[in-house]
Amino acid sequence: QVQLVESGGGAVQAGGSLRLSCAASGSTFSINVMAWFRQAPGKQRELVASTRSGGSTNYADSVKGRFTISRDNARNTVNLQMNSLKPEDTAVYYCYAQTPIVPGTRYNYWGQGTQVTVSS
Repeated sequence: QVQLVESGGGAVQAGGSLRLSCAASGSTFSINVMAWFRQAPGKQRELVASTRSGGSTNYADSVKGRFTISRDNARNTVNLQMNSLKPEDTAVYYCYAQTPIVPGTRYNYWGQGTQVTVSS
């Protein structure tokens, strides 16, 4: 089992920066994927950025060049550095973790979400 707790959300003006952090606890050694999703009111939850245990990363086209996902503290924490923020980045951001997919066991985990509001 994995528990995820996000922090770092808040309000910022367009062009500003925020750094989100997600602290993982429990069976953190088994996590092979960590990611950030976001959901704006009336919209579907979308993938923002992800990273695998091997170090590869993936970003939504809308955030490439502005956001950076990273893992540290022996992979117990995943961060999302958000620069050059735009109003369209406003959403609730959710931390996500995936462990090896085994039928009959839980392998997807979500944090509680943290609000990011970007004003123009």
